[in-house]
Amino acid sequence: MSTSRSVEQWDEEFECLIDLTLGLMALNEGQRYVNRIQRMPMHTSIRTGHQYMLELINDHPDRLFNTIRMYRPCFEMLIQVLRQQTALQNSRFLTLEEQVMIFIYVISQKATNRMAMEDWQHSGSTISIVFTRICKAIASLSPIFIKPPNFDDVPDEIRFNPKYYPYFQDCIGAIDGTHIAAHAPSNVANNYRGRKSNVTTNMLAVCSFDMLFTYVVTGWEGAVHDSRVLTTQLEDPNSGFPHPPPGKYYLVDSGYSNKPGYLALFRNVPYHLRDVRRRGGRINGPTELFNYRHASLRNCIERCFGVLKARFPILRFMTNFSLVRQREIAMCCCVLHNFIKLHNRDDPLFQRFGVDGVMPLPDSDDEDNTASSSGTAANPHGYGGNDENLANSMRDHIMIQMYLHYNM
Repeated sequence: MSTSRSVEQWDEEFECLIDLTLGLMALNEGQRYVNRIQRMPMHTSIRTGHQYMLELINDHPDRLFNTIRMYRPCFEMLIQVLRQQTALQNSRFLTLEEQVMIFIYVISQKATNRMAMEDWQHSGSTISIVFTRICKAIASLSPIFIKPPNFDDVPDEIRFNPKYYPYFQDCIGAIDGTHIAAHAPSNVANNYRGRKSNVTTNMLAVCSFDMLFTYVVTGWEGAVHDSRVLTTQLEDPNSGFPHPPPGKYYLVDSGYSNKPGYLALFRNVPYHLRDVRRRGGRINGPTELFNYRHASLRNCIERCFGVLKARFPILRFMTNFSLVRQREIAMCCCVLHNFIKLHNRDDPLFQRFGVDGVMPLPDSDDEDNTASSSGTAANPHGYGGNDENLANSMRDHIMIQMYLHYNM
């Protein structure tokens, strides 16, 4: 019995030894295969990233525009500004032009890292490093290209339009918020869910009537209302918010209270811009006339958002960046928006959205602050009592003067 048991034990040990030997052989062969794959060059296209860049720059102008949403003169001017205003320069293997074009390509085409690797024939780590470097550099230009206008001047869009002048001659811009698609860690994702349960960040912007952003703050959780974002920025002495001088004001929608410095619509007035236009422009009463012209003038901020998201689709379909990087990307898009507006007045997207009265399609998560909204609006400056009465009296005066001239 003991002899039989020892033979069986020996057979089992022998089988285990064979299995172990075969396993080690398979592991060794697998490692050799992996090593061969790792040593095999991946990005071996005849057209290198640099050649792709030169091809886009020197080919038909629309080809470059369709790829990075700007034309060659504007792109070359951007490179010049980045060389002068930042520490960016050519790297060992990539020119600055190629680095910047890779970044703008990603945000203009909502391209993933893998897509950029294939189109530009660089490794994923190279694409990531280049994207981060250029993103930080362009975001650092925001104080240069996003700044308030001269508050003493009456904007031409008001001065030379009888619908708005002299009624809104003290208006210095429009304020609104918009939602940017986002990725957030699962433990905080609910804080970033907007009205439609999409994960977003809230961006507050101020714009002038020539469709330039004059103040932008990005990165707020999508669940936060526009009025709270504005209130926080107004109360923060380090926010850099361009407060209106005495007697001047911004146009705001019905999500905000009518306070000194912030002229809001009349609430509970059942109208919408499209409704008035559908009736052939027929106005029913002085408050509706005021709201219609107020909303028409304030529409510039909606058109700014329309241009911004049409040019940079990454704002609608954000890929998986960190929240800090997502905030920087949104700021970069606003900087490039202003840069293109300043250096290319014939830009097709500005021509498309630049017409007074164009109504961009709203995003599903953007606040629907129509004039017929009910409830209590936020108090953006903490005013009350006499201040609110003075603001309401000023609004009533504008409305009466406007309606008297309308019926003349």
